[in-house]
Amino acid sequence: MRRDITPAQEAERLVRLRGEKGFDAFKWRVGSECGRDVDEWPGRTEAIVPQVARALGEGVAKLVDANSGFSPRRAIEVGRLLEAEGISHYEEPCPYWKLDETKLVTDALNLDVSGGEQDWDLAIWERMIEMRVVDIVQPDIMYMGGLSRTLKVVQMAAAAGLPCAPHSANLSLVTLCTMHLLGAIPNAGKYLELSIEGPDYYPWQEGLFVEDPYTVQDGGVTIPSAPGWGVEVNPAWLRGAAYRCSRSPR
Repeated sequence: MRRDITPAQEAERLVRLRGEKGFDAFKWRVGSECGRDVDEWPGRTEAIVPQVARALGEGVAKLVDANSGFSPRRAIEVGRLLEAEGISHYEEPCPYWKLDETKLVTDALNLDVSGGEQDWDLAIWERMIEMRVVDIVQPDIMYMGGLSRTLKVVQMAAAAGLPCAPHSANLSLVTLCTMHLLGAIPNAGKYLELSIEGPDYYPWQEGLFVEDPYTVQDGGVTIPSAPGWGVEVNPAWLRGAAYRCSRSPR
């Protein structure tokens, strides 16, 4: 999730996690979020792509996320670098609301281009899939408004022969719901997004559940089989949470 990390630091922590957890797929960030071709700092993308890719070596999948950072010209330029370094998955290369721009990138490159985490409008999804803007769809269950609406996207994608690898950026219920979804659909993507960021990045997710449902063994997690979502929200976490009451004007 980080862009404030140097290429050497990112390479070190991903290689370490490969050894500790057995992960066989890794994603890191390039560009600057909605950066309009401006990198997080000059030269970071050109530095981090080969450094991390080569440190991870063979036998693992390599993915990057641009978070709407590039114009089509720059996105294709970066995409060529990604292909040369063995990266197989390129997420949200252009502003997500500019479908035509993303399609230019998808059509120009051989690696998989993905997107859709920000989108919730089913009409936009229908257009995105019909145009084949991306190779992999990535709806976010919470942004979509729940599993029922997300399944509509899944079904549209399945009819078009596209895999679904949902966006799940933190270790709250979004990732848990995504685990259940991936276990139930025929066109599940290759990966579950599982955040590695700790309390310095997401302090509010610490202690959320009575038992951690995200324990990794041999690079994978297990879908909980207990009733409901298979987890219990920690009462102590709820007691310590901040609450606000919103009322509509009369």
